[in-house]
Amino acid sequence: MFKGSTSLRTVPWRRLWLMGALLLGLGGCAGGGVSPDVRQLPERVELNAVPFFRGEAYQSGTMALATMLSQQSVSVTPGLLEKPLKLPGAEDGLERNMQVLAREYGMVVYPLDPELSALLAQVAAGYPVLVRFNEGRVWSTPRYGVLVGYNRTKQTVLLRAGMSRRLPMKFSAFASAWKGAGSWAVLIQAPTQLPAQVDRQRWLKAANDLAQAGQEQAAAQATKALAGH
Repeated sequence: MFKGSTSLRTVPWRRLWLMGALLLGLGGCAGGGVSPDVRQLPERVELNAVPFFRGEAYQSGTMALATMLSQQSVSVTPGLLEKPLKLPGAEDGLERNMQVLAREYGMVVYPLDPELSALLAQVAAGYPVLVRFNEGRVWSTPRYGVLVGYNRTKQTVLLRAGMSRRLPMKFSAFASAWKGAGSWAVLIQAPTQLPAQVDRQRWLKAANDLAQAGQEQAAAQATKALAGH
């Protein structure tokens, strides 16, 4: 009788322990590895309308910039950008040259914070993000792509890159590849198109850079847009 009553008392405790472990595991799967800022964003976003230009990895700069400009209704192809970007031959200055050329088209080049949540917040607001990331584990080669989506539950991002219109990468893999290439990410916006959670000083500096590039009218529009925000 004593042994039977002891068994009846221990079974519920075992069940409670198993239930607790299961709940902890589910909680870890739901939110593990995702920052609070990311958890506040919509669960899933994909910017299907963003253009795509297919090409080899060495053409990634022209492809990515053509994607961003085309998104702003600029009629352009990667081939048309090679000469103004001084390619081939000026790969080392590609990051700078892409920004210079974007301003020549009257666009605001707005840098983003080196945090994944900052990039995903812009995608959630409807803005693709131009990024540089390393390809390969042993021989890391920087390449450019356009971040166009994410899935918070699966912890994946989607890129327009290389031959893939929808290149999926895990949050952790992308963050590592992006950080390895300097955590560089920018928006290329029309002057009246303010980013999500816009940093006023950063936008004004970007507008001033636009003015310095000879685009005074576009820079004035950018400043006016911020003033009315």
